[in-house]
Amino acid sequence: MTETAVCVDFGSTWTKALHVAICDGAVLGTASHPTTLDDVMVGYDACLAELGAADARAGRAEVRACSSAGGGLRIAVVGNEELVTAEAGRRVALSSGGKVVAVVALAADGSGDELESTLRVAQPDVVLLTGGTDGGNSEALLTGARLLAEVWGGPVVVAGNADARDEVARVLAGHAHVLADNVVPRIGVLAPGSARSRIREMFLAHVIGGKGLTARPEFAGLVRGATPDVVLTGVEVLARLVAPRGRGVAVVDVGGATTDVYSVVELDADSVGREVVATTAATRTVEGDLGVRWSAPATLAAADGAVLPAGDGAVLPAGAGLGEYADRVATDPGSLPADERDAAYDEQLAGLAAGLALRRHAGRARVVLGPGGKVVEREGVDLREVGLLVASGGVFRHGAAGVEGRVLAGLGSDASQGWLVPEDARVVVDRSYVLAAAGLLAADHPQAAAGLAASLVSFG
Repeated sequence: MTETAVCVDFGSTWTKALHVAICDGAVLGTASHPTTLDDVMVGYDACLAELGAADARAGRAEVRACSSAGGGLRIAVVGNEELVTAEAGRRVALSSGGKVVAVVALAADGSGDELESTLRVAQPDVVLLTGGTDGGNSEALLTGARLLAEVWGGPVVVAGNADARDEVARVLAGHAHVLADNVVPRIGVLAPGSARSRIREMFLAHVIGGKGLTARPEFAGLVRGATPDVVLTGVEVLARLVAPRGRGVAVVDVGGATTDVYSVVELDADSVGREVVATTAATRTVEGDLGVRWSAPATLAAADGAVLPAGDGAVLPAGAGLGEYADRVATDPGSLPADERDAAYDEQLAGLAAGLALRRHAGRARVVLGPGGKVVEREGVDLREVGLLVASGGVFRHGAAGVEGRVLAGLGSDASQGWLVPEDARVVVDRSYVLAAAGLLAADHPQAAAGLAASLVSFG
């Protein structure tokens, strides 16, 4: 066994590499290169050459990677009921590292016209088929399988009524498919683990090699999963380290095209089972309209319709030029801030993206009038007691000192307005991108993964 590992993330904009000691997770070197989408291995070679020049062990290290290049993993969810199985599938797809490009509730008349047109427009890589609780009516899941066999030629992950598994397998014979445990085995329970694992299998077997990212065959062998799926595993490693303190962990990752929020929290025992689609301890949401490059104009548009505190960067001086800057970086997403003014614009965009994404992930507490009088109604994941908030993304890693405080300054105001965002969390920056590396190493080298995660807690 080699004494070191190189962990690589083929990102949509940048390819990042981390040289790690397997014994304890110590970071031995870092490298990055703009992602070369005509052939992602060109950027990869540049990163390995840089690491090898600093430490010869990198040239003989074990290499494992994750990828969101080329659009990442696109998932469509098909369920028989919009508010239960389709919604459950959407949550599972997000936790599996995918971007949910469509959620389809099957037509009551069993026709496939809407399904076919939706899939044609959405162009998913994988379809997640859900339907029914275990022991319940099997027909909904079978109807979905029959329609997919007619209108969809790509891979399918089946995660519905366990009693229908054998018949569904016969319907989908000849199509790429795998069977997972039901994501909703009974009402009020969400079980994402099996489907999450099967989606990863499909990504590796049928998706990653088909995106035309390189002609070199070793690429598919390097990639272990979609980047967001791997990062969530790293967040789970980090959460286990801080669990003895009784508080959860949240991560806000501001990217060029999307802003992802990950959280691992201890669920309120009183609330478990009360929701039709249950909350899970580990959750990821992805906001496809919030980012600081491709999605910069959309970020401004989303902020324009929201009431944001000044700390989020929403209150801008007249003629500040943020709109012009957003348009410019959207057309040149590989650009870096040219001066202090550009850097300030980047921070303002990041503040808007992070603030809105955390709101959408956490939801809000509202007082509503129920049959028994006034009650507090909540939605989303309650992050108020989170003790550690990790800021990730280029704007944080490469920003000036104190960037995390400036970008996330609006959280206190959000909490006072009823948003269930972190109220008193310690904020650290994942400057070396260790969470992805921790996720890549967690299964085979848990000590190294724990050491990487611990570096965030120890040093921030």
